[in-house]
Amino acid sequence: MSDLLSLFGWTFLPNLVTGWVQSFYYSITIRAGSPRPMPGNPRHAEHRRRIHILVVAVYLLYTIYEAHYELVVRGANFYGDLGVSPNASEREIKSRFRRLAALYHPDKVVTGQGQQSQEEVNNYFVHLKTAVDTLTDPVRRFAYERFGVDAVAWAGPNGNGNGGCKTHRDFVMRGAQMLLSYYGFAAAVLYGLGLLGYLTWGRYERWLVLASMFVWEAHTVMSPDRPAVFEHFLNPSLQRVTGVMGRYYLPFQAVALMRKVSVTVYIAFSQIGPLLTADTSSGQLVAGARGGDQEELLKQGLERLEMVSRGLDQDMSRLVELRWRRLRGTRRR
Repeated sequence: MSDLLSLFGWTFLPNLVTGWVQSFYYSITIRAGSPRPMPGNPRHAEHRRRIHILVVAVYLLYTIYEAHYELVVRGANFYGDLGVSPNASEREIKSRFRRLAALYHPDKVVTGQGQQSQEEVNNYFVHLKTAVDTLTDPVRRFAYERFGVDAVAWAGPNGNGNGGCKTHRDFVMRGAQMLLSYYGFAAAVLYGLGLLGYLTWGRYERWLVLASMFVWEAHTVMSPDRPAVFEHFLNPSLQRVTGVMGRYYLPFQAVALMRKVSVTVYIAFSQIGPLLTADTSSGQLVAGARGGDQEELLKQGLERLEMVSRGLDQDMSRLVELRWRRLRGTRRR
């Protein structure tokens, strides 16, 4: 649902907000009674181009923050639920669980009117038990940090392997299958949109970004360590800025963030890119006009180069033929 709302926002909000911002900009920069640039005027079109680029850039930053908020601030993980650090030892995790069990064990929590239901209490305690069982098992802890709650289902009840995964290799292979499926589908969508005429601006760079994302994510899920950029830079910076020690990215959250950011950046640059080279001299936003002129000039230059190459080839053929005739005449003599 949130993805659909985001797509709806990218489709309608930038144009709508650009109109509002442009009207507000004129209201504070143009004195009362002075004529405002009207639609169809080159000045009005140039202002709209610049404001639209600014609006899309700001909306891009907002959607990135929204993705961060959903994953880290509102999103739960086993470490946060138990109240321990991602670097906590097995002993620290078990000690913390014992303290939580003393508070939230179903036999010790009061239920009834105005209180939590017995089912809610039971479910919460089972969640805590699942968290401690996962984090105190090195293999399941490795899998959880890279694949999230999906790894719990892959391990099966109590981590007995009934879900099909029991070793590091089992989890990595299952994750690799999901990885290939996701990026295979993404590549197919990207290729299909290109055939339909969409996402033409920066189409080659998009493939480079997609390939880079695939390599980075494959390294993240298969590496025994957490992503260095998150572990040594982003997580410490996030904790310093927010002042909250529990704010950090686990590998599966980092992957989810990068996927959301890459899709958002694709959409944003598909809107910003054509505007960067848009022609406003006619009073209308002709997207990609300047870039189109450059492309046309390049095409004409290549055609001229091809003509020159053909001419040289013909001249060379004539010279060779003339030389060959002279040689044959010399031999006859």
